Amino acid sequence: MDKSTLARYFDHTILKAFATESHVRRVCREAVSHGFFAVCVNPCHVPLVVAELQGTGVKACSVVGFPLGANHSEIKAKEAALAVKQGAAEIDMVMAVGKMKQGLTSAVEADIKTVVEATRPAIVKVIVETCYLEQAEKVTACKAVESAGAKFVKTSTGFGPAGATVEDVALMRDTVSPHVKIKASGGIGTLNDALSFIEAGAHRLGASAGVGIIAEIDG
Repeated sequence: MDKSTLARYFDHTILKAFATESHVRRVCREAVSHGFFAVCVNPCHVPLVVAELQGTGVKACSVVGFPLGANHSEIKAKEAALAVKQGAAEIDMVMAVGKMKQGLTSAVEADIKTVVEATRPAIVKVIVETCYLEQAEKVTACKAVESAGAKFVKTSTGFGPAGATVEDVALMRDTVSPHVKIKASGGIGTLNDALSFIEAGAHRLGASAGVGIIAEIDG
C-alpha cells in the first residue's frame, strides 16, 4: 500500500487534556501535509480545526460524551449538534458502556439514536470501548449501533485499559452489515498494526502516531 492510500485511512487524533491550540494547529498541518482523512479533537477545539482545515479536503471530527460515555443522552446530542453547527463533519460518540454492561440494550440504542438524529447528515461513529465488554456484549453493542443508524462502530477511546485488537475488528466486521463501517483506535503505533487492522476489516484508523506510521513505508 502506498503512502497516499494508507493516509486516507487515518483520523489524525489529539485528545489529551493538555492539548493547546498550538498542538492542535500542528496536528492540522500534519494532516494536510500527509493527506489524512480527518482530524479528531475534543469539542472545544472544533472551531479552530474547522478554520485550519478550510479548503484542504481534510474533515473535522469531534468526540462526544468522551471518554466515559456516561453523559445524559440529551447532553450528548446537544454537544454533538453544536460541533456539527461549528463545522464538524463527523462525530465519534462514546456508547453508554455502563448500560450495556447492565444489559439495557434498548437504552443503549436509544442513546445512540438521539445523537444520530441530532447531527444528520454528519457521520456518527460509536465507540463501544471493547476492553470493558465480554464477547457477547461486543456483538450486542455492534447490533445496537447498526439499529440506531450510526455509520461506524469504533473499538476504543484510547483512554481505557486496552485499545483495539485485530480480533475485535474481525468480530465487528462479521457482526454488522456491509454498509456499516469499522474504525479501529487505541494503541495503533506501527505500520504493521495499521495494515493488520485494515486487513481485518477496518475502514478507518484513529491514531496520534499516523505521521510515524506513514514514514515507515519509506523504512
